[in-house]
Amino acid sequence: MNDDDARQVLAQGWMNKAEAALAAAKRDFAAGDMGLAVNRIYYACPYAASAVLLAEKRQFSKHAGVRAAVHQHLVNTQRLGKQWGQFYDQAFEDRQEADYQALGEFDEARVLDRIGLAVEFVNEMRRLLAENPSPKG
Repeated sequence: MNDDDARQVLAQGWMNKAEAALAAAKRDFAAGDMGLAVNRIYYACPYAASAVLLAEKRQFSKHAGVRAAVHQHLVNTQRLGKQWGQFYDQAFEDRQEADYQALGEFDEARVLDRIGLAVEFVNEMRRLLAENPSPKG
């Protein structure tokens, strides 16, 4: 297996993790656990973004690196709409609240809306992955 094939396999693995995170968010929402749903909504974002970035020979070991790269290489280059960068940032902030604030609470309607947006975000990452542009540096 050459490097390009290996990257494709790994990128698909990240997309699979993103899909699993979305499915978990939906299950957690249905079970009434908004905090866990918010956590899984967030994780769908870096997983899907990692697939796109990896296909472009960009790999990061920290969430901050993935998030910064989404803005630098996808949003700032206008390959991804600004609203998706803002969604990713908000999902990160929501997850911080859900995971690190003992009394954090989330409105069900808001979480349901965020699940829908997360599905769209993952679909946008899938679109970018299918385009598979030539790596730039």
